[in-house]
Amino acid sequence: MTGVTTRELTYAAATNEAVHLEMARDEDVVLFGQSVAGSPDDPFVRAFGPDRVRVTPISETAEIGMAAGAALAGKRPVVDCTMAEFLLVAMDQVVNEANRFHYMSGGRVTAPLVLKAGYGFTAGWAGQHTGSIYGMFMGVPGLKVALPSTPADAKGLMASAIRDDNPVLFLHHYLLLLEQGPVPDGEHLVPFGTADVKRSGSDVTVVATGWTVHRALAAAERLAADGIDVEVIDPRTIAPLDTATILTSVGKTGRLVLVDQATRHSSVATVIAGEVAEHGFSALRAPIVQVTALDASIAYAKPMEDYVLPDEDKIVAAVRRVTVRGAA
Repeated sequence: MTGVTTRELTYAAATNEAVHLEMARDEDVVLFGQSVAGSPDDPFVRAFGPDRVRVTPISETAEIGMAAGAALAGKRPVVDCTMAEFLLVAMDQVVNEANRFHYMSGGRVTAPLVLKAGYGFTAGWAGQHTGSIYGMFMGVPGLKVALPSTPADAKGLMASAIRDDNPVLFLHHYLLLLEQGPVPDGEHLVPFGTADVKRSGSDVTVVATGWTVHRALAAAERLAADGIDVEVIDPRTIAPLDTATILTSVGKTGRLVLVDQATRHSSVATVIAGEVAEHGFSALRAPIVQVTALDASIAYAKPMEDYVLPDEDKIVAAVRRVTVRGAA
């Protein structure tokens, strides 16, 4: 961020700052949710009043349906849905209503709506609210999906999501909310469909999403000590997905490891593997390796949780595997 004034913020604070700035910039931006506007002292209520910041009934169908209607009427609602699994209760509005209006109206109707929700709370929460279910949304026409991994990207992607004229899922990992990092002051926009090369390298391409980006970067530092130069790419949005940046990197390194907290057969990793197999096969010097969660629910016991989930050691082992095979 050379030449840009930054300050240290947590991921959660950076996300909230983006919402606050967009509400100050555009009076059509409104904030809904079951856990917002808890009191008159809520900072959003104090700044924008109870008409623009509203607590909703404990009904996801109601809050998301209300927001979709408000979007069609010209507002730009941001809905704090709390947990990604709660989106499943209102699946019709998410994948069959708001996202379809622009197409079905021949481009005459827009539905500028942001659904913000957390995922992947793998800290002893066992079977519920620990899932990484973003993969089921990435192929839905008319729906964009953002998965920021840093405070700066959280701020920039949220601002871009609010300004987008059609629905966006903004999914944040629970375990990143208190992570700190440099965040640009003032207006900051991160474009959708533009991956970020978090670390340049020449030997192996590692594509990671969300919380696993930090695990991949830590693994890359360990591998560097052994002379293995790892390039780490964060797609930042999975719909649209920046396949061009990934293919360019694979063309340079000839090796690909995909890291994703989702279960293997509903992961972003599987989709990316298919794209590279079709469009970048000739560049590959070793088989693509996926480091994902197992196709299993998260257990309460930490040793079992660790067994199911990807981690730094598993990424290191995968990179060593493709490096050895590529050299053979």
